[in-house]
Amino acid sequence: MSFVRRPPFHDSTRREWLAQSATAALALGGLGWSGLAAALAPGDALPVQSAPGAAGQPGVPLFDGKARATYIDFWASWCGPCRQSFPWMNRMQAKFGPQGLRIVAVNLDKQTADAQRFLAELPAQFTLAFDPSADTARRFGVKAMPSSVLLGADGKVLATHAGFREDDMAPLEARLAAALGA
Repeated sequence: MSFVRRPPFHDSTRREWLAQSATAALALGGLGWSGLAAALAPGDALPVQSAPGAAGQPGVPLFDGKARATYIDFWASWCGPCRQSFPWMNRMQAKFGPQGLRIVAVNLDKQTADAQRFLAELPAQFTLAFDPSADTARRFGVKAMPSSVLLGADGKVLATHAGFREDDMAPLEARLAAALGA
């Protein structure tokens, strides 16, 4: 199935949307749509322990030492596939949260208002972090939006994934279940 990138849900012209997309991609250090860098491999430790919280809030730990599995997702408001991943992550948090799954979604928008508009339409039922500098994504080697990293109970990388399509849902859910021993 192929996906067509749509303009954001707020009232912007196509030209403004394209400018926002280009600006956001540049802000992410040249993130393209090509895939997750080989920066992280199974068994690796996290390159950074926390991501910035919302304005005025403390940082958000990416690994809290309590979860049996942690799914870290990097997203932005301009990312079409991110609009599909949010409802899926909400379902996974509801389904596997009681078994020890923790989802942390790190927003990379330069403007908090862009993320807030996205979240008004697609509320998150999981932990959010906000990194307008995209430093966390660079340190993780993110090369696509969205990108995710699955951690085991020991905080080590179990798997990485780039992009999000309908065909990804079942394999990702199976990976989460396996990480939780479900």
